[in-house]
Amino acid sequence: MEGREPEYKIRFWPGCVELVQEDDVVPNGRVLITGATGLLGRAVYKEFKDNNWHVLGTSYSRLRPRLEILNLLDSSAVNGLVQDFKPHVIVHCAAERRPDIVENQPDSAAMLNVGASENLAKVAAAVGAFLIYISSDYVFDGTNPPYKTDSVPNPLNLYGKTKLEGERVVLQNNDGAAVLRVPVLYGDVEKIEESAVTIMFDKVQHSNKSANMDHWQQRFPTYVKDVASVCLQMAEKKLQDPSLKGIFHWSGNEQMTKYEIACAMADAFNLPCSHLRPITDEPVGATPRPWNPQLDCSRLEALGIGQRTPFRAGIRESLWPFLVEKKWQQTIFH
Repeated sequence: MEGREPEYKIRFWPGCVELVQEDDVVPNGRVLITGATGLLGRAVYKEFKDNNWHVLGTSYSRLRPRLEILNLLDSSAVNGLVQDFKPHVIVHCAAERRPDIVENQPDSAAMLNVGASENLAKVAAAVGAFLIYISSDYVFDGTNPPYKTDSVPNPLNLYGKTKLEGERVVLQNNDGAAVLRVPVLYGDVEKIEESAVTIMFDKVQHSNKSANMDHWQQRFPTYVKDVASVCLQMAEKKLQDPSLKGIFHWSGNEQMTKYEIACAMADAFNLPCSHLRPITDEPVGATPRPWNPQLDCSRLEALGIGQRTPFRAGIRESLWPFLVEKKWQQTIFH
């Protein structure tokens, strides 16, 4: 518009400050994403890519086109990649996140969840990159929810302990880093067992066979696209306000047991759920899990950061490809 003064915003890059016009369409910066083939990593990669960032994703066990092969346990390889790419932001999604696997393989899990995170924090600090370390609600014991960012952690299982130790080494070695704790995740899975939420869909669909479902532990299933959006919003906020650092929480706000999640899935696809049986006893013999590790998300909400997709909408979007009875298509979408 003629006569209109251009509007500017400040960006804080590693080692410099840049004044850019609001209307300029320029890459927002370089972002490195570890674990970019995982459920969350794929969503984070896509979110930054779709918002005009120069994205480099890394993977090790699952190789994909356009991704960099990187063993996060090889500190010299990590250092070399980061020094070459010089990211402004690093989102550290890679982790061993399956509690039962961590219990059975404690040493290798600790190397990835703690050792690799510590090294990445040091390398990020060296190049001035903003590191977002993805952590878990399992750092809490679930006895006294909701948990604020400064609540005292007390993990019940080894997975929670490794994630908490990962938080500590990240923040000790990188003063400007952020920890983002999230609960159980679901999203566009490549196979139904990729998420502890979506894996239940098989039992939901096989309505000719009764299925026992846990009705004790309280969960807050959270859509990976929402977490990815929060990561992007945090990165954008950091470029305008370098004081953004420390511990943050994000979570869906629908409290459900596994039984209630399964019933909500059935409802989302207009399927029967009378074959599902709620089991209210605390699970015995399994890896201990917190009863209700609800996360208080007010710190991010106060910054105007957040996104929440209703569970039934998110789960429909995620599980539609795995629906056996496609005849339901007419009743759901038309």
